[in-house]
Amino acid sequence: MGKTDVMLGTMLKDFSHRTPVMTDVETLKRDAGIAACAYVSSGMKVGLGTGSTVKYTVIELGRMMAEEGLEIVGVPTSLATEKLATEVGIPLVKLSEIDGLDVVIDGADEYDPQFQLIKGGGAALLREKIVAQESSGMVVVADDRKRVDTLGAFPLPIEVTPFAHQATIRVLGRVLNCRVNCRMSGDHPVITDNGNMIADAHCGPTIQDPVAMEKEILNIAGVVQVGLFNNMCDVVVLAGANGVETFVNPNGRLK
Repeated sequence: MGKTDVMLGTMLKDFSHRTPVMTDVETLKRDAGIAACAYVSSGMKVGLGTGSTVKYTVIELGRMMAEEGLEIVGVPTSLATEKLATEVGIPLVKLSEIDGLDVVIDGADEYDPQFQLIKGGGAALLREKIVAQESSGMVVVADDRKRVDTLGAFPLPIEVTPFAHQATIRVLGRVLNCRVNCRMSGDHPVITDNGNMIADAHCGPTIQDPVAMEKEILNIAGVVQVGLFNNMCDVVVLAGANGVETFVNPNGRLK
């Protein structure tokens, strides 16, 4: 048994020990995360997303490399994913050093019937969006709580610069006509991996035209990026009461 096998075995054993009994929701997340690996094959350059569902994808890809001979390289979308991918033995490369990605597998906070997404609950939306736009296909893994008719019940994350961030947040509130607050961790603002802050817009399930809203928000000085991922998602692997179901965007790039 090689060093990677030992490390992976130890990590999985520790992961199992820390979660001896999975909740139903965690089981759904795990099943969806594992099922998404069907879109990965040897030789691929894979974007590795961030979040509580896609972590199971990363763990499963590590297992496939150790036990089934899968050969891939990964580009993580956050420092947390970078740490996990390293632990399970996935070799990582920098996005700037390669010519695009074959696929990115990531989570979502909401998705609508047009396969438009809200992302950013994990405060990694800027890196996630850069990786997504460099990918030839995007697979979203989620449980069925994330499926909505209209986006917006989940507060829309917006990454803003630290400079005059409260002024930017005030402008966002006026433009969006809703409550916008700086996301906090205890007494301090949440700081992204890029050194920015997150503003959450509580607009409710009212986002009928996410493409237009994305343009409007990005036109505001101080905004770095917004968690509307429009025309990017090709496949949703959804776990729910009926098990794991795969929904393919008829206008997408993956079939």
